[in-house]
Amino acid sequence: MSDSSNQPEKCACEGAPKANRRDFLLKVGFGLNALAGAMIGIPIIGYALSSFVQKYPLKKISLGPVSKFPEGTTRLASYHNPYSRKWDGDTAEIPCWVRHIEAEKFQVFAINCTHLGCPVRWFEESKLFMCPCHGGVYYQDGAHASGPPPRRLYDYECWVEDGELFLKGGILPTLADPKV
Repeated sequence: MSDSSNQPEKCACEGAPKANRRDFLLKVGFGLNALAGAMIGIPIIGYALSSFVQKYPLKKISLGPVSKFPEGTTRLASYHNPYSRKWDGDTAEIPCWVRHIEAEKFQVFAINCTHLGCPVRWFEESKLFMCPCHGGVYYQDGAHASGPPPRRLYDYECWVEDGELFLKGGILPTLADPKV
């Protein structure tokens, strides 16, 4: 006969698997790897699918009357971005350089340096555009003169119509899409 009073009672949790530190850290590791994969993968997928997104067409934008830009000068002008939203505030005003060559012949340049996008300044004395960030220099016709910029200044397509200067704009030119 066996005496059941001498044997210890079985715990109700003895059959259940024990949670240990190794299992916990393994689950945390899987979770962190999944999070890192999502943080890397989502932008890559967005980039791959971006070619299917509709691009904004360029719009006809007025810079004002031709008389605002005297012949033989280069002046700073700006236009309102037609694709701006109300929260864009002052950034909806896009600056550009207007060069009046002669009669109805103009050049309109984006203000951004083609190196890293810093705003270039026009120096009348030397007839040069200069970038303050890394020393990029451009001639008055927008051609690259010296420094790190890889190309000439971005040109906007422009024309005169009924005594008013127009350009085709709405998006900022970049190295990926320099033809504005």
